[in-house]
Amino acid sequence: MLRHLMYKIKSTGPITVAEYMKEVLTNPAKLLGIWFISEWIATGKNAAFQLVELGPGRGTLLGDILRVFSQLASVLKNCDISIHLVEVSQKLSEIQALTLTEEKVLLERNAGSPVYMKGVTKSGIPISWYRDLQDVPKEYSFYLAHEFFDVLPVHKFQKTPHGWREVLIDIDPQVSDKLRFVLAPCATPAEAFIQCDETRDHVEVCPDAGVIIQELSQRISVTGGAALIADYGHDGTKTDTFRGFCGHRLHDVLIAPGTADLTADVDFSYLRRMSQGKVASLGPIKQQTFLRNMGIDVRLKVLLDKSDEPSLRQQLLQGYDMLMNPTKMGERFNFFALIPHQRLHGRNHQMNACQSKPSPSPVAGFGELAWR
Repeated sequence: MLRHLMYKIKSTGPITVAEYMKEVLTNPAKLLGIWFISEWIATGKNAAFQLVELGPGRGTLLGDILRVFSQLASVLKNCDISIHLVEVSQKLSEIQALTLTEEKVLLERNAGSPVYMKGVTKSGIPISWYRDLQDVPKEYSFYLAHEFFDVLPVHKFQKTPHGWREVLIDIDPQVSDKLRFVLAPCATPAEAFIQCDETRDHVEVCPDAGVIIQELSQRISVTGGAALIADYGHDGTKTDTFRGFCGHRLHDVLIAPGTADLTADVDFSYLRRMSQGKVASLGPIKQQTFLRNMGIDVRLKVLLDKSDEPSLRQQLLQGYDMLMNPTKMGERFNFFALIPHQRLHGRNHQMNACQSKPSPSPVAGFGELAWR
């Protein structure tokens, strides 16, 4: 942990006390970095891989993952890694570039090209920006979507005596500057996304998520790799999850539009269905289970054993509680993966005829691993 913090401070300058506490508190981003390396090893240590992140935010999570790659450079030394970010916001891409690249290495910009910006990360890895997943080269890749799908737009439907009706937003006739929810008077085109055997009386469907999952599934089935999706969600059990947050507090979604972040929980059963059987899907599993399978208990024990400072031990335990407690993040956040079918059956897509069939190893995080 000290080496990691030294590396971070040397790279970006002094850190705040708040950031120090966050870093010391078991930082699950490191375990995500290890997940990708674990899958790379389990599928035969390909000579190269692309790490593709959808909606990278401010680039902080990817920065943490790249530090894990740097710390495990001896494992990855013969692998040619490249970073590919799918980001539609010009403003966010600028922030990501500040977070991830060396300022002295000039960024190339090309507004008319699918790659609208590219450069080199602080650890010397080439990095490119795209507006659409389809523009990313179709190569052996690991895909990351962390709190990406929950902000994609959803259609909402209500079951009525006359069949499904889409929930629309209209002007309140009683108050001229107020919005309200209404039901469509007849069927709408998006109704086609509802399963014929749907048992819920209220359903949210995200067509954009379906398109992206189909693209990911097609890519992984052809070129290998894997996708790790981490988000708030459910497995086809919840109904009305559309909500707004302003300053981390719940906010009425129809009041002062534009001032609140709007989200809807991810329906992982819909994502699984949209993969159309082209790949195997794992999960969703709760964050508590995923991190425990990834060895967070072992990591906590090591940090506690090395710490004699009571306040630091208390911070470690509080951080662990925030990540693992079912009433906090432990059961609210979920992990879901897409992997090639042959990954589960012990067949590497690059094996040649003279190689013996390897026994399949468990997929990190989704099965218990032996930690020594």
